[in-house]
Amino acid sequence: MPIDPSFEENREQVDDHEGHAVWGPVEEPEKLGIHGTHVAVDFDICLADGACLEDCPVDVFEWVDAPGHPESELKADPANEDQCIDCMICVDVCPVDAIDVDAGRAGRL
Repeated sequence: MPIDPSFEENREQVDDHEGHAVWGPVEEPEKLGIHGTHVAVDFDICLADGACLEDCPVDVFEWVDAPGHPESELKADPANEDQCIDCMICVDVCPVDAIDVDAGRAGRL
């Protein structure tokens, strides 16, 4: 199941990670929520194939450890989401549709 594009309405912000919002539920290590707002990554479905890190022209993503997560123990974190240029390459290359980019959410935490 792909990331919920309406996560702001359907989830609650439960934390802040490296300067971006985390949207719950979070129950480590199995549930890690959605990280980011403008550039949102559903950590629960991210399988860390690396396409977004390789293809992003402005280096929005960085690897973070997610020990014990059932999908993968690495996640593509939108650590630099403020640099996003809304090119949508990350959305296009993600094999599991774990990423959503919405310019209307830019600058909000």
